[in-house]
Amino acid sequence: MLPREELLKGVENRDSVARAIDQAEQAIKTWEVVLTDFLSPLELAEIQRVFNRLTEVQLVAWGGYPQAERQRIAIARSELPLDRSQVSLVAVEIAGNFLFDTASHRDFLGAMLGTGIVREKTGDVIVLGERGAQAIVAPELVEFLSMSLKQVRSVPVKTQQIELTELKVREPKKKELTTVEASLRLDAIASAGFGMSRSKMVDFIDAGDVRVNWKEVTQASSQVKSGDLIAIRSKGRLEVGEIAVTKKERYRVQLTRYM
Repeated sequence: MLPREELLKGVENRDSVARAIDQAEQAIKTWEVVLTDFLSPLELAEIQRVFNRLTEVQLVAWGGYPQAERQRIAIARSELPLDRSQVSLVAVEIAGNFLFDTASHRDFLGAMLGTGIVREKTGDVIVLGERGAQAIVAPELVEFLSMSLKQVRSVPVKTQQIELTELKVREPKKKELTTVEASLRLDAIASAGFGMSRSKMVDFIDAGDVRVNWKEVTQASSQVKSGDLIAIRSKGRLEVGEIAVTKKERYRVQLTRYM
């Protein structure tokens, strides 16, 4: 079977990775496609990193639309065909008139979890403003939510399944920029990318509001590298692109900011 203890060395989300290893062994044994629950971006990245070392199995992750943060993984033997159509999930619409009682992402998610379902069975929630929201869920929840989710905040809602093609996902706006810095410190690169002072960026980092590759980082001196994704709560994301050293031994960094 798979080298379980070796694969689990140094992982942070040990329970999630261990569960995925169990499911991979099941997929190997049964020759069937096995699905995880919805995973956070950090869990997803760690499982993919661990499984990159294996040749026995393959993974496909999907969350309902290309930019989805929470996704499920389909696991199968390497010999079998596998694509995102085998990742079982559906979309639901939570419709109501929120013109006079605006609801946030937390309100919709809280109302869903308040019916008794668990977070692991829910993917992303897309808030539509005064019209309500859309959510990605495991298929087995659709009937339950349609009967149980009747109110969000003070607003009566109707919950029903919709096609994934009906998801109203906005393409993120992005801005390309280049900065030249004396170092690759997180506070230097992030302050340049987000267009704010370095001291303000340090405040965000100290407060635990900054994540690098979905992991909270509280050290302003942390070094970034090409391919890193820096996120600040409510400020968007910043992708670190190509890094080159100038003649004056400074770092020219290509950045893409998603807003």
